[in-house]
Amino acid sequence: MQQAITWNKGHWTHDPALVDISDSRMRVTAREASDAWRITSYGFIHDSEHALIAPFQMESAMEVTFRADMSQQFDQAGLFIRADESHWVKAGLEQSDGVLQLGAVVTDDTSDWSVSPTPEWNHRIITIRASWSNDAITLRAKADGEDFRLVRVLPFGKSAHVEAGPYICAPSRAAFSIDFLSWQTAEADTALHG
Repeated sequence: MQQAITWNKGHWTHDPALVDISDSRMRVTAREASDAWRITSYGFIHDSEHALIAPFQMESAMEVTFRADMSQQFDQAGLFIRADESHWVKAGLEQSDGVLQLGAVVTDDTSDWSVSPTPEWNHRIITIRASWSNDAITLRAKADGEDFRLVRVLPFGKSAHVEAGPYICAPSRAAFSIDFLSWQTAEADTALHG
């Protein structure tokens, strides 16, 4: 059973430039140079993402839905899962090298990155789902009217304090905004395969 999380139930990892809540929609504008990354390949640590997070329990799922509207290099939005400053996951859409990509960054002291091109998803309603069961998180995503597709399965053991929720970053520009349409919890997926 799905249960909505209201926007005022979370707290920001870093305050965005602007937040406008009207009805059930939350429009968020990122600060320029906001990002989340740790060391790998680039050598830097970026810890300035805008993630609105609330408790995320093992044996549950969390979903974020937003309208994709991305045009500049590294525009990104989706779902952020955080255990601490060096153990976190971000999953969603990111504009990279002229193509909208669906992917995830998994950070366990250092970050990795996986993407798959989804240019047809721009300007559509996107849902990112994380299901945490046993020792793993299963990430799935869909565009409006489509079935969920598997993004990634990653190890994620029991942790004392895990939070998750919608996120946005704008590493390369100012005034990037996203409309988040819903945020909810649900029961964990019962199986990895349909």
